Amino acid sequence: MTAPAPAAEQDAVVAARRASARRTAWIVGGLAFAVYVGFILLNVFSK
Repeated sequence: MTAPAPAAEQDAVVAARRASARRTAWIVGGLAFAVYVGFILLNVFSK
């Protein structure tokens, strides 16, 4: 069996995963917003 990672190392891994998740959420949110604005603009200019 391997010994558990030290607390400081584990905190660093958790922080890195949290930062990655935050970045992914911003990217997905930005894409969703861009699609939303695109549909609004398409509706405005198609009239």
